[in-house]
Amino acid sequence: MTPTAGLSFKPQHFAEAVACPAAGLWFEIHAENYMADGGPRLAMLDALRDERPISVHGVGLSLASAEAPDPVHLGKLARLVQRCQPFLVSEHLAWSRIGERCFPDLLPFPRSNEALDRIARNISIVQDVLRRPILIENPSLYLNLKDHEWPETAFLSELVSRTGCGLLVDINNVAVSAHNLGFDAHDYLAGLPGHAIGEYHLAGHSTDEAGALLIDSHDAPVAEHVWELFDHAVARFGTRPTLIERDGNVPAFPELLAERDRALGAVHA
Repeated sequence: MTPTAGLSFKPQHFAEAVACPAAGLWFEIHAENYMADGGPRLAMLDALRDERPISVHGVGLSLASAEAPDPVHLGKLARLVQRCQPFLVSEHLAWSRIGERCFPDLLPFPRSNEALDRIARNISIVQDVLRRPILIENPSLYLNLKDHEWPETAFLSELVSRTGCGLLVDINNVAVSAHNLGFDAHDYLAGLPGHAIGEYHLAGHSTDEAGALLIDSHDAPVAEHVWELFDHAVARFGTRPTLIERDGNVPAFPELLAERDRALGAVHA
């Protein structure tokens, strides 16, 4: 089966996910939810993997940290990847750890030459352990940091060149960051190396109390302007496996499948 448009897997949708006859449907799991030696989650994953392609999306490698990836965490990820043989593995361009202290968020950093060197090092470490290239996801940003030495698209392009990694282009993150930081989302897409794009993400967002800041909350349907930006990306770069992300206010499976079918329509337009 060739993966086309997929969904974030939610355990409450297990029976419907396994039974769904939709062609090209695939599922993404968050790696950290399945880093166990056994139990019902892994049994569920094994059954799902028997029916559908799986991608593994990490949120805890902290690739932008000064330290190398935690070897215990990376070892658990490697065992999970070996177990489920995903067709894609991805992580975020962010940091979330200092030493033994972990933060429940994906934090930004100044895009300096020093940061480029250490992130390229960390990506290479991960790829060497996993024995495969990974995709790096563009972040959602909320404020302009000082001391950037690289535009984000050039930074991502250089990481691709140095490490052989690919890119996961989160269209919602592009829209959120463009709104919050005041840049043009279409210009951002134009700066990406299209040959390195291995996947698209689509998700919903919310606003702060003042209604001025967009927040990458994954708790709402995909916004219309994000769909429009996705159409633009597909027209520019071509089709890629595309995921509908939903992590909060999770609706019934048919509602998620309807969004997935809209993404599939764009891919096949």
